Amino acid sequence: MSIDAPSHLDLPEHVRRFPFPFPHDRYMYSVNVEPGRNPSQTAAGRWGERILEVDGFYLQDLEARAAVLDRDPSRAAQMSHMRPGVWGALHLVLTELAVTYPEWMAYERHGDRCRWTNRLQQLQTDFIVGADYSLPEGPLRFLSTQVQDDFALLNLREGALWLDAGVITFAADWSMGFDVGLPFSEIHGPVPRAADLGVIDRAEQFLLNLQPGDPYRRTNWTMTVDRRMDTSTESYPEWAQDRSLVVTDPALPDRLHLRVEVQHLIKVPTTGDLLFLVRTHLLSLRELAAVPAWGRRLAEVLRTLPEDLADYKGIARYRDAAARWLQEADAA
Repeated sequence: MSIDAPSHLDLPEHVRRFPFPFPHDRYMYSVNVEPGRNPSQTAAGRWGERILEVDGFYLQDLEARAAVLDRDPSRAAQMSHMRPGVWGALHLVLTELAVTYPEWMAYERHGDRCRWTNRLQQLQTDFIVGADYSLPEGPLRFLSTQVQDDFALLNLREGALWLDAGVITFAADWSMGFDVGLPFSEIHGPVPRAADLGVIDRAEQFLLNLQPGDPYRRTNWTMTVDRRMDTSTESYPEWAQDRSLVVTDPALPDRLHLRVEVQHLIKVPTTGDLLFLVRTHLLSLRELAAVPAWGRRLAEVLRTLPEDLADYKGIARYRDAAARWLQEADAA
């Protein structure tokens, strides 16, 4: 077996199922959408056959989300007109979980009366669709306790999409509290080159044309120091200095992580709102280097990334150190 094809059995499951996002040695921002539930083969295994991924970090990630919401309730936001959309999203997600993981989860609905069972949480709860009081803290917060994904709901009005509800606790350097109520085009305005290339307009037109039952997905990436899920604008003082300090830290290959978001785009059948699921995956440089093809490609992506994109992603301080370590690991 060649060094570029490590035995999948030798790799941990979270490595085998990691959504490595680079098909080429050079990266440029793009819409990069593809159908959901489409398995994607990688040098380590495969991923993508499921909309919702429940893995070994499930309880840990949900505990981290609860802690973020306790500190900062503004990470969960819902405009008043979004109640039907939130209930529609809850039904969609619970159904998907129960179908995907029947050994752990079950969802029964008879009219407006529902029963949800989650054996991973030793939870069984009955609720009434449309009755916010029947779920702990209401349907929006309840949904956030069942999936590792962050999620947002985009409402169509005035011929555009608006971010009008969601729970975003694991943001990559942006703020749900600031962006809620803003249009899609304004939220993505700061992305370098995207507007000039027409990416934002094309992405919004694509989303406007999505049909119920026809999920799509895309990936997005950056890097994070340590396995820190919450890198929101609000938490910036807690992690900003790490981006400089990690450069000279001997533990850099264990502390520095490639951070990949798998973003699923699904139209809620009952309301037409767009459900935007964002699942964050983290893999350290050392884990990446265990798959030599990944280590070499990431090193080249970091080395050739345009400066404005490196600044936007917040990796300019340490990208050279990361690329150098990956190259040295490959040569060893």
